Amino acid sequence: MKKTLSLGLAVVAGSATMALQAQEEQDTMVVVGSRTPTQISQIPGAVWVIEKEDLQQQIETGADLKTALGKLVPGLDMAPQGRTNYGQNLRGRSVQVLIDGVSLNSSRGLSRQFDSIDPFNIERIEVLSGASSLYGGGATGGIINIITRKGDVGGPNWRTEAGVTTGFNDSNDLDKRVAQSISGGSERVQGYLGVAYQDNGRQFDANGDEIFPDIAQTDLQDNRSIDVLGNLTFNLDADQTLELGAQLYRSGYEGDRGVYFPNLDAPTPDLNDAEIRDGYRSDRDPATDRKTVNAQYHHGNLLSQDFYLQVFHREEESSFQAFPYPVTDGSEFRASKQNTKLSGIKALFDAQLSDSIGLTYGLDLDREKFDASQMIFDKAVSDASGGLVQERASVEPRYPGYQVDGIAAFAQGKWQVTDGLQLSVGARRQHTDVEVDDFKGIPGGENDYDATLLNAGALYDYGNGHQNWLQFSQGFELPDPAKYYGKSADISVAENPLSAIETDQVELGWRYRGGDWLTQAAIYYSWSDKAVENAEDLSVTVVDEKKRDYGFEGALTRYFDNGIEAGGTLHLVRSDQENDEGEWEKRDARYASLSSATAFVGWTDYIRSARLQTNHVFNLEDDNDRQIDGFTTLDLLASQRTDFGKFSLGVQNLLNEQYSTVWGQRAAMFYSPYYGPGYLYDYQGRGRTYTLTWSVDY
Repeated sequence: MKKTLSLGLAVVAGSATMALQAQEEQDTMVVVGSRTPTQISQIPGAVWVIEKEDLQQQIETGADLKTALGKLVPGLDMAPQGRTNYGQNLRGRSVQVLIDGVSLNSSRGLSRQFDSIDPFNIERIEVLSGASSLYGGGATGGIINIITRKGDVGGPNWRTEAGVTTGFNDSNDLDKRVAQSISGGSERVQGYLGVAYQDNGRQFDANGDEIFPDIAQTDLQDNRSIDVLGNLTFNLDADQTLELGAQLYRSGYEGDRGVYFPNLDAPTPDLNDAEIRDGYRSDRDPATDRKTVNAQYHHGNLLSQDFYLQVFHREEESSFQAFPYPVTDGSEFRASKQNTKLSGIKALFDAQLSDSIGLTYGLDLDREKFDASQMIFDKAVSDASGGLVQERASVEPRYPGYQVDGIAAFAQGKWQVTDGLQLSVGARRQHTDVEVDDFKGIPGGENDYDATLLNAGALYDYGNGHQNWLQFSQGFELPDPAKYYGKSADISVAENPLSAIETDQVELGWRYRGGDWLTQAAIYYSWSDKAVENAEDLSVTVVDEKKRDYGFEGALTRYFDNGIEAGGTLHLVRSDQENDEGEWEKRDARYASLSSATAFVGWTDYIRSARLQTNHVFNLEDDNDRQIDGFTTLDLLASQRTDFGKFSLGVQNLLNEQYSTVWGQRAAMFYSPYYGPGYLYDYQGRGRTYTLTWSVDY
């Protein structure tokens, strides 16, 4: 296992500005740490803030949102590169993703949280590493809260962006994007409206070969996405604000290239010798559709407390690609569509009980509704066309529909014992009612489950930029009713209630922000006594199995004179599971996180800038000899400001490294040989690409 880090380049804002930035980072206000605006220096935990400038640097190299985050957040796994973010864990566990406090996670474990917003509409991203009870289920590894852009006073202010990405392999190797926003307002009302459009072509690996589509979870080749996001902020009076927001997002396949299987109509059909051809047509294409409305009200002096109220509704449709299921005479292609509706209310009071004691408490209510269908395609048409043409034969339920109602009360206290020492303690009590529909003759039913989550922390500030913290926290993973029930009439819903899969974590951390240094690091240990296990038929079961993850995450940035900056990130993680003999062994490679590292160096004179960055994923091997091969890529970015806007040239995978993505290697383990040969699922990494971006504010 290689542990050496390569150095790279990073864009900075000049030496004087950078030194001030390191000091001012201590006072950055974030919501993710306590659900109320709180300085990072007051949070006993590892918090990472990705500002829009940092995110834009990564996007200008050709990265998408999840790829950029994988390179910027130390504890977050590198991205799978397709549509799915399956296995992109934080500290080896699942992460809860939110947009302006609205969760994109649900009980049904679809991994499309980052196929949700265009980076053009993002102001910043706040990340809290480690298990947390603050926002409910799904945050066993941490929380990622995406903060959208807002309007400001004055204007109208316009922003335009356009870019292209290509590897110069052929005429289809071209991604195009264009985005436009307008914002402005008065002292009383401010507004923002942003529209971003992305049109992807085909993708090629380092050998110049067209990358096979991800037929399991779908990818972003020949994909079109549009993100329309708007909001209004009303300053009702000196103490009251109201923010109304809405978003429409669609991301879907629009091409005519598909996988051709030459043996489907043979006497002994198989899935070998497949190739990519024109002529694809299907009655159900891969797509993600989301609609969200969100209202947030703040009263700064209600009963002498800060009061926050949020009401939201999210609707989501996730469609999948035609997938070959084995039948007696070959393969039958099917594609699912899974629909989720989530509504909720969050109410929170923040009280300062004395000069040294604060209390935050509140109530969360939410309702989630789910249903899914499966389109079965005409086998004769599929066989005759080699799988290129998929015509609807019938539609049937894919999973049992369900409704999940949750209510949770929480309280978090903070005591400033001395000028340097702060203690905190909190608890969350969650009650969930589950109602499952009848499914293919299998009776549904009702049940409920509860979870009690605790946290406690100590933070010490030395007064010289150094801080240490020690924290215990708990989080829980949402069980999946759709895959757990409906498999057999023997699994009665009423007599087999789900249970929250709780994770405990302890963490010891240190940060220093001041002078020419910006650093943060933590060691952690998390454990749980239950796990979700995937069966060969893709259903899931909750099993009594102890799991643990432990490791180190850290980031360091050093600011030099003359506009130079250098640093890196490191995440070392080990994931274990207990076997039947009570001994710890390495966790199954299909689920375990991989250690990773980045390094960078850069320069700017305010007009011109350059960034060189390396990204390394370490090898992983479990105790059953399943192995995931790591890889190293290098990215380069150069930019120039002119009177006509900023021009940026980015090169991703500069050395044209040939590699299989982590998801591709996992998918081959999940789906092969039962669903076909491994090469069908081994999704390859993209070769060298060039991205030219132009942006202007006016």
